[in-house]
Amino acid sequence: MKAVIITKFGAPGVLQVQERPVPSPQENEVLIHIKAAGVNRPDVSQRKGNYPPPLGAPQDIPGLEIAGIIESCGNALTQWKQGDKVCALIPGGGYAEYAIVNASHCLPVPSNLNFAEAASLPETVFTVWHNVFQRGQLKSGENFLVHGGSSGIGITAIQIAKAIDAKVFVTAGSDEKCNACIELGADKCVNYKKENFEDVLKDDGADVILDMIGGDYVPKNIRLLKVDGRLVFINAMKGGKAEFDAIDVMRRRLTITGSTLRNRDAQFKAQLAEQVLQNVWPLIEQGKFKPVIYKTFPLEEASKAHELMESSEHIGKIILLND
Repeated sequence: MKAVIITKFGAPGVLQVQERPVPSPQENEVLIHIKAAGVNRPDVSQRKGNYPPPLGAPQDIPGLEIAGIIESCGNALTQWKQGDKVCALIPGGGYAEYAIVNASHCLPVPSNLNFAEAASLPETVFTVWHNVFQRGQLKSGENFLVHGGSSGIGITAIQIAKAIDAKVFVTAGSDEKCNACIELGADKCVNYKKENFEDVLKDDGADVILDMIGGDYVPKNIRLLKVDGRLVFINAMKGGKAEFDAIDVMRRRLTITGSTLRNRDAQFKAQLAEQVLQNVWPLIEQGKFKPVIYKTFPLEEASKAHELMESSEHIGKIILLND
C-alpha cells in the first residue's frame, strides 16, 4: 500500500510516499480501506519530532482520523462487517491506503456526509466533546469562549455549543475568519490582531474557555472567567508557562484543567466514541452541525497540506484523499 512516511524530522518536504505492507487486523480490529484522512496540528508536531506516537501505533506514518470502507474484520467482531462505511479516531497511520483500527473506535459515516466530510470529524469532535462538555461541563445558557475559532477545533466547538444553546465567543486572526465564525453561529468574534479579546469580552465574561494558545493568554483567560468558571487547555501554541493569581482562582472557585487525547487508553476512547455517537451524531443528521472543508489534497501531496496547515490561512479542515 501507499503510505506517507516521515523520513526524518523537519520541514514538510520530509513527508514522502513509500510502499508499506497492508496491516492485518487482530480479533478486535478492523482493516479500513481509507478514502480520506484529516490533517491536524498534532501531525505537524509529530513531523517535527515534538509529538511521538504511543507504543503500538505506526511510528513514522502520521494521521489521527480517517474515513473509508471496512475491508476485513477480526474474528471476534459482530458490530461491523465488510463494506461498512466508517470514520475512526486512530493513534497514527492515517496517511495511507489502509489502516487497522480498534473496532470500538469506529463510527458510522453519517448518511448526509461524504468521506472527506466524515474524515474531518473524529479528532476534532472527540476532542471538543471530552474537553468542552465532559471536562468543561458547558451547559445551555452559559458563555463559552474558544480561541482559534476558524480552526477545525473552533468550527466544531462553535456549532456544537450553539446546538445546546450556549452563547459563543471566539477569537480569530482576520476579519474574513471572524465573518466565517459568525456565519457558523458565533455570537461575537474578536480579531486578535486588531483588538485585545479580554477588553472586548470583559463585560460578558465566560463560564467555559477552551484554550489552545497558552502563554500570555492564560492570565487574560482567568480574569475573564466568571465565578465557578472552567478553563480547559488542549494545546499551548504560545508556550506552557504563565503567571496568574492563585488567590483569585480560589476566591472565584475556578477550575483549570486540560487533556491530550492521543495517549488515552482504548477503553476510554471506546466510551468517548459511544458518547459522541449518542450526542453529536444526531446533530449532524439533523443538519445542526456541518463539517467545513477548506481544501483537499491527494495523499501524495501531504507536504502541501502541511504547508497550508502551518500558514494558518485555512478556515476549517484540510483533508487528504485516496483515489
